[in-house]
Amino acid sequence: MTDQPGSRMTSEPVIEIRTYLLKPGERAAYHRILRDEGAPLLEQFGIEVVAHGPSLLDDDHYFLVRAYPSLAARDAAEARFYGSAAWRDGPRTAVLSRLISYHEIVLPATPQSISALRAVLAGPAG
Repeated sequence: MTDQPGSRMTSEPVIEIRTYLLKPGERAAYHRILRDEGAPLLEQFGIEVVAHGPSLLDDDHYFLVRAYPSLAARDAAEARFYGSAAWRDGPRTAVLSRLISYHEIVLPATPQSISALRAVLAGPAG
């Protein structure tokens, strides 16, 4: 079966791009929490963090890019992560308390495109 554009049946790698609108003045704290707690926890659950960091446009936006081997792998990994005590009892409250909203988009990817995004976007995440 051939994957259709927009189909949830893709078995190819995907990237998820999340953008966050943060409460005013919260970006530095959000960055610290994601860098020191959130990203390492995601990685413990097998979720590849490609990059994260502040938006170049203003002080209240932030991004997170994650990669998965497939859409089904994304769904399973996120269910494990967000359902875990490590997330609920860990950085969840600190993360959510700083958010106004977030949006996500999932796109097809290749190992090369994931590496390229990491190379381009990794700078702000330091």
